[in-house]
Amino acid sequence: MKYRLNITLLGFLLAFMPACFLNGQTQNAPKTGTQIGSLAPEIVASNPDGKQIKLSDLRGNIVLVDFWASWCRPCRQENPTVVAAYQNFKDKKFRDADGFRIFSVSLDKTQADWVKAIKADNLIWDEHVSDLKGWQSLLGRSYDVNSIPMNFLLDKNGKIIATNLRGNMLVEALNKLVE
Repeated sequence: MKYRLNITLLGFLLAFMPACFLNGQTQNAPKTGTQIGSLAPEIVASNPDGKQIKLSDLRGNIVLVDFWASWCRPCRQENPTVVAAYQNFKDKKFRDADGFRIFSVSLDKTQADWVKAIKADNLIWDEHVSDLKGWQSLLGRSYDVNSIPMNFLLDKNGKIIATNLRGNMLVEALNKLVE
């Protein structure tokens, strides 16, 4: 009788205890993905100098993850808008974040073309990465990038709050986050 009671109690605990623990933690945590409300996938890649940079190191800031390439005419046409947004918002005070940063991800295949475009388009922020694999880039695949330009706006916790902001839509989204 005592043995049967212990097995029943053990079965009960195994069945219901994990649910108790999960309700307070894992179920409420955002899942990683590329949809609004998802936690943005981590990116770790090399900058033009070969230094590894992590997207998660920018937590605490509003971050625009911007996928582009030197050979992409629409990307290059959009770059002045992205530069203007960076210059306008990099020093602003945000309601719920330390600042605004851009994390550029290039789908270039050659470092020379990538670096030349960064300089030519005056992409003055520090966070530029690429694995130099073009459309075979694991960085692009992790974000389901199938066309560029493509971007993701992240909150201070790395959660996606908007996608594909072009032109004035980027400025409007950032204005809503400023104090």
